[in-house]
Amino acid sequence: MRKVDVAIIGAGSGGLTVAYTARGFGKSVLMIDKNKPGGECTWAGCIPSKALINQANDIYTARKYAEFEVNTELVMEKVRGIIENVYQGESIEVLKKDGIDYLQGPARFVAANRLEVLGEEIEAKKIFICTGSSPMVPPIEGVDKIEILTNENFFLQKQLPKSILVLGGGAIGVELSQAMNRLGVQVQLIEMADQILPREDEKVVSLLRKELENEGLLIHTAAKAVKVYEEEGKVKLQLSTSTGIKVVEGDKILFALGRVPNVMHLDLEKAGIAYTKKGVTVNPNMETTAKGVYAVGDVAGSYMFSHMANAQGIRAAQNAILPINKKMDYTNVSWCTFTSPELATAGLSEKEARERYGDSIRVYEYPYGNIDRAKTKEGSFGMVKLILKQNGKVLGCTILGERAGEIISEVQVVKTLGINFGKLANVIHPYPTYSEVLNKIGKKVLVDNLWNLPVVRWVKK
Repeated sequence: MRKVDVAIIGAGSGGLTVAYTARGFGKSVLMIDKNKPGGECTWAGCIPSKALINQANDIYTARKYAEFEVNTELVMEKVRGIIENVYQGESIEVLKKDGIDYLQGPARFVAANRLEVLGEEIEAKKIFICTGSSPMVPPIEGVDKIEILTNENFFLQKQLPKSILVLGGGAIGVELSQAMNRLGVQVQLIEMADQILPREDEKVVSLLRKELENEGLLIHTAAKAVKVYEEEGKVKLQLSTSTGIKVVEGDKILFALGRVPNVMHLDLEKAGIAYTKKGVTVNPNMETTAKGVYAVGDVAGSYMFSHMANAQGIRAAQNAILPINKKMDYTNVSWCTFTSPELATAGLSEKEARERYGDSIRVYEYPYGNIDRAKTKEGSFGMVKLILKQNGKVLGCTILGERAGEIISEVQVVKTLGINFGKLANVIHPYPTYSEVLNKIGKKVLVDNLWNLPVVRWVKK
């Protein structure tokens, strides 16, 4: 029987973070995964999708000046080359060089502190479940009779199809739809909710949707898929809409309907680990119902982002190793959808803020068109929507525009540190930059802060 301090099931973002954190504390670490290290993010998520998006944006810009045929076979080859390049920094050889052992194969629990992998039994003082998630494929009639794409096999395609149906208007569906459309693929995006990106601010999403449609993307919202089938070499999808049944078709169909935590085939019951369809049950310290066993990332539910898996991994590893435990804090969470322009969010939307705080909130909107950097780029547009408490502290922010994913980080710092947003009025920002938009809003907030002072309100009255 092999004995280690820390055993980790899953070598994705969360698992790698746990491994390196534990090694930093001098612990012996064994990583276990059915596949090579990197997880969904490296092989089928963040890395390949952004590689595809970058190429699509370059080609879209070039086609403004000259019309040409896009070789999507070459595009997909480049995407896979980027994947391999990223993998070189987290390969099995790199892990071993850094003192982390790697065992490739399926793991299952024998007891709360023991695992079995390919007939070998492993005993660990602490075990981390970092198995991630898989694409959700709902039981739509006929889905078991056709070949479908998900993000797991999408990037394995030799070349992109001439036309495609994308089922699911979340971040993955919208990002890939715009990228493929810019590469010359005829794309139809289908979303069951009333808007694409349902969790995002309605006003901001409406601006993004208009831009996507102007580029040629065909979007169907409030449309529920009820049947899928093949006919005359095409994939056909029946949609139930407010006006009746509609049929759309494409060469292929991509399912981008969300994620399902990977909890099956682990024999969690043998270790006394509770779980639901939403994932492994954990307490605020990221520990499961079995003492000494932790869960991190998509498999633990909550926010299914690589950066959240990283944050959870650090917290869980520290709690497992150090005598003082700290709770995982989800108060300050941000994310970005990498469309063009980008759509980034931190904290609450205006709707969520009003539900929680009523009409006492302060809402600021500022168009990108009013900043000089945006004026230097033809077609650059967007807006910032900032939601504050009455005292000027940040409740949430949504940014649609160039560099939104970077700019939201400044808002995230202000929010996390509990700083009054008006203080940004005195922070000198480089000119001309997109981040200057926050400085301009900060000046407005500062003035309003002054008007909200009791003595000023009394004088005004």
